[in-house]
Amino acid sequence: MSTPSLTAMPPRRRRRPNWAALALGAYVVAFLGFIVAPIAAVVLVSFSSASFITFPIPGYTLRWYWRIIEYRPFLDAMLVSIEVALASTVLAAALGVPAALALARSRGVPAALVSNFLLAPITVPAIVLGLALLYFLASLSFGLSFTALLIAHTVAGIPYVTRTVLAVYRSLPPDLEEASAVLGATRWQTFRYTTLPLVRPGVFAGGLFAVLTSLDNLPLSFFFGSASTSTLPVVMLSYMENQFDPSIAAVSTVQMLVAIVALVVTDRVYGIEKLTAA
Repeated sequence: MSTPSLTAMPPRRRRRPNWAALALGAYVVAFLGFIVAPIAAVVLVSFSSASFITFPIPGYTLRWYWRIIEYRPFLDAMLVSIEVALASTVLAAALGVPAALALARSRGVPAALVSNFLLAPITVPAIVLGLALLYFLASLSFGLSFTALLIAHTVAGIPYVTRTVLAVYRSLPPDLEEASAVLGATRWQTFRYTTLPLVRPGVFAGGLFAVLTSLDNLPLSFFFGSASTSTLPVVMLSYMENQFDPSIAAVSTVQMLVAIVALVVTDRVYGIEKLTAA
């Protein structure tokens, strides 16, 4: 009588392909391609040797990046944009940080209403916000001035500072501030030596988002721009109305590079997911 071989292996069943996973992967790749393709096209066109925007490009050159320095309105508008972005971020932090600290420990309907009110500029379309601020600031006799432009960008920057500081402060245990008070520290000393160092990552990240938003904010700048207060996005729009060369693609590429570097640095130092977690 023969015995079955111990080395014989049972036949393996052929695994069926997971069509749902394959379809999801194909969708994700197609979606990423749909998002990245226009950005890649802009970067590629910025190196075009042609005198007008065309794709595919006939050759490669860096002269459009030199055009950024050569064309004086670009530099003047860039300086205005930087001044407005930095000044509005400082004001947004001065207003948003105390509000976030007060709302983080508050409970109830009034606190929720104030929190939603401070975050409202993010939910309202920028063109609606710009038009409303234009009428409001005009009624206060600000007109088309640097001050009006600064106020508008400050209103747009407050939600970013408030949001990140709220997220960081709510994740901190209140025992730290209570221990500081028990040890004899005043409210100012507790804020300066305990609270502020702990929420500093949120202030930095919120300020960074406010700066990047201000530098790229066309609707608000368009409503309040004038001959002396035009920001870079407004000058770029005016430039495209008369010329169609790849210098705009070069400016856009530089802006994207600055934003990417800033976000990568913030993520490496503090962690964006940790800062934006509600």
